[in-house]
Amino acid sequence: MKNRLLFLGPPGAGKGTQAQQLASVRGLLHLSTGDLLRAEVAAGTELGRQAEAVMARGELVSDALVLAIVRDRLEAQAASGGGGWLLDGFPRNLAQAEALGQLLEELEQPIELVVLMELHDAVLIQRLLNRGRTDDNEQVIRHRLDVYRQQTAPLIQYYRERGLLQPVEADGTVEEIAARIGTAIDGTA
Repeated sequence: MKNRLLFLGPPGAGKGTQAQQLASVRGLLHLSTGDLLRAEVAAGTELGRQAEAVMARGELVSDALVLAIVRDRLEAQAASGGGGWLLDGFPRNLAQAEALGQLLEELEQPIELVVLMELHDAVLIQRLLNRGRTDDNEQVIRHRLDVYRQQTAPLIQYYRERGLLQPVEADGTVEEIAARIGTAIDGTA
């Protein structure tokens, strides 16, 4: 079983839901960058104070700061004898992927598998509209999908070239998708 994982996929593909479930079932450290930033701020750490100041100005937290937080979590887990991890929501572009690759090489914890959650746009749009969030209208959703294709989709080729990419159909029930992901991770696909 692979236990150093990265989840990729468009908004609405179910990455967060599947990542939380898989991390819980398999005892993996779930590294969702949004959750990590909020946790650092709540804990009042030095990195959290830096992130909070940036977010208070309405700016995006720098790649270097996100990587520093990821490094802290992975080092702490390794020091405690912890097992694997699952990254969800980072990297979002090639520069971040390259920086993450360097960090993981330094930590001697390279990514073992990249799970690409694939879903047709029509299903994604309907799924996101059904969430009922006020900021989820079709125009906004289509824009988010365009941003994903421009910035994040190049990661698909990046990880495919490294032999790490495993596409998984993300349509169906949570249980059906989880079973497909499990098959991909366990190498029985």
